[in-house]
Amino acid sequence: MARRTDTRDRTLRTAVDLFRARGYHGTGMNQVISEGRLPKGSLYFHFPEGKEQLAAEAVELAAAEVCGWVDLAFSQTPDPATALAVITETLAAELTDSDFQRGCPIGTVAHDAGGADRVRQACADAFTSWHGVISTHLREYGLAEPDALATAILAAIEGAQLVARSQRDIAPLRAVATMLSPLLKGN
Repeated sequence: MARRTDTRDRTLRTAVDLFRARGYHGTGMNQVISEGRLPKGSLYFHFPEGKEQLAAEAVELAAAEVCGWVDLAFSQTPDPATALAVITETLAAELTDSDFQRGCPIGTVAHDAGGADRVRQACADAFTSWHGVISTHLREYGLAEPDALATAILAAIEGAQLVARSQRDIAPLRAVATMLSPLLKGN
């Protein structure tokens, strides 16, 4: 049974990496098999509903991981402005380490999932969970309008990643931390 789980996990990890770099439509099932060095039959054994199931589950996996480290960033820093700086610097490092090939694991898929409703819903759920974590921490810090502020932070980070990746420059991510910092200083 361990081999089945290992193959399934490897398939999901490979899919996360490919979708993150190439998006939903830019990633084919044969690429997942090839990049993951997977037995041909294993992909449809573990994901009998095909690409849409694989993408939705890959989004769910990536979303949970990002949610965990965003929560950690807020939990282990003295204030929300520092947490935002840690988050944006982490994302900037991921972009530069991948030569700007790996964007947001959710945003990249969400941009072109189109009619794949299950994938679109997984992306929406991911953004909702990230928003919830950010909003909860902002509320704990006593900031005014934590839900609206969490929306602004999430939207700014997502937009900054897209611009940074397109321009091959991490300045947009750093600008988000700098420009939103005053809003995170409290009332």
